[in-house]
Amino acid sequence: MADLPHVVDITTDTFETEVLQRSMQTPVLVDFWATWCGPCKSLTPILEKLAGEYGGAFILAKVDVDKEQQIAAAFQIRSVPTVFLLVGGQPVDALGRAAGRPAAPVPAAAWRRAAGRCRRRTGRTRAARSARGGRPPAPCRRSRAGQGRTAPDPALALLKTGAAGEAEQLLDALPANLSTDDRAVRARARLGFAALLKDAPPVAVLEQAIAANEGDLKARHLLAVHHLVGGDAAAGLEQLIEMLRRDRAYEDGLPKKALIDAFRIVEDEDLVGQYRRKMASLLF
Repeated sequence: MADLPHVVDITTDTFETEVLQRSMQTPVLVDFWATWCGPCKSLTPILEKLAGEYGGAFILAKVDVDKEQQIAAAFQIRSVPTVFLLVGGQPVDALGRAAGRPAAPVPAAAWRRAAGRCRRRTGRTRAARSARGGRPPAPCRRSRAGQGRTAPDPALALLKTGAAGEAEQLLDALPANLSTDDRAVRARARLGFAALLKDAPPVAVLEQAIAANEGDLKARHLLAVHHLVGGDAAAGLEQLIEMLRRDRAYEDGLPKKALIDAFRIVEDEDLVGQYRRKMASLLF
């Protein structure tokens, strides 16, 4: 791929060098895809574009699951597209969490063992493949070494970089079984908050508006979104709770809806629990 210097097609023979070893120096985003996969046709061009725009900040490693059945089987790829990030020889969650739990590190040695088994299996089966008239060999025995990260993870990562448009394209391309994934729902919530800030006044202006009129719930809502998107979850949730306290029926129940969306994107479980209790005490 001369025109895409930061994108590489991976085979069983090149997996260890192009993915494992390169990830020791540069993050490698591994994209498992297939020619017949509709969502892959939307996702892969977005990832290729980002690899070019980031100029080598990460390497995009593409694995065709039909051609490289050994890799797909060894790393338990059950559906496509599946994407995960490899850093320092280990797969990591794009946000450091998965389904509300810390991502468990996987030793690089385990990945090398799985890749090694695939290489040995490939060598042993080449002659058998020819004898079968070119039919592909059986997939490698499944390994527990790797757990693939599905498409919502890169969507969340894109949102954290401010690439809302690309994140929305990725989410729209998700197959039905992934569109309701917790991470996809979280990404949609983040996308909704980001959209609210497109033409919103800056924080200082909103704070002045609230100081002049504490009942300005529109200003409180936008200020809450600024805080949530900016990473100050406690300040954002406090503004939303104040909205609920002042007028739970505002804008057809917006305070409660905004709180629920905020709970989806805030990663501090203790903080979410605290504000869930505050919301419940106001509603019931």
